[in-house]
Amino acid sequence: MLFKNRTTGGQRLAEELANYAHRSDVIVLGLPRGGVPVAFEVAQALKAPLDVLVVRKLGVPDQKELAMGAIASGDVRIINQHIVNSLHISKKTIIKVAAQEERELQRREHLYRGDRPFPDLHKRTVILVDDGLATGATMWAAIAAVKGQHPAQIVVAVPVAASSTCQKLQSVADQIVCPATPDPFCSVGLWYENFPQTTDDQVRELLFPSQTSQNTKLNSPALGVNT
Repeated sequence: MLFKNRTTGGQRLAEELANYAHRSDVIVLGLPRGGVPVAFEVAQALKAPLDVLVVRKLGVPDQKELAMGAIASGDVRIINQHIVNSLHISKKTIIKVAAQEERELQRREHLYRGDRPFPDLHKRTVILVDDGLATGATMWAAIAAVKGQHPAQIVVAVPVAASSTCQKLQSVADQIVCPATPDPFCSVGLWYENFPQTTDDQVRELLFPSQTSQNTKLNSPALGVNT
């Protein structure tokens, strides 16, 4: 195990991103849900604003963990044609799964953002944060969504990832920051001692800290502090 929890993962990641601290052009976007606790630590350390970019994996039917693509806010859809072709997944199936995930994306978008507009990313340095990358499908969709706003730079930052995924993302991101690329990789959760599912309420607590007590945040199971 490389990290005790998402909090320590975020703190370690923040060390790697220290050169982005105290810059007015930087914004940190966490990928809900699990990426938000990590992004919170990064944003705190860099003294940068924190927001979210909602993405949803399009899981293969009967193999939910295997991504055949992903969607993101802004009507972004990425399809992994290699997976689709090799498993003979029909267009009808893709449409059905995408519709289901779109409903969940909209629900989360409303819950996490409410009436707040999406931040202006034009000519800004955007740091996209998740708790780890396996296939990278959701991060790929997030990058596509951000590129539509013409940022100055896109930085993908995760505590741990598969080495092959980092290599692939280098073609679409300006920089990849990842302290650990263990081999074999297997799964993100394998590299955390405490890796519980993050809840909607816990995401909101981190996005709107003025509405919750510091004690509530520090003891949140989503951060993996209580082992």
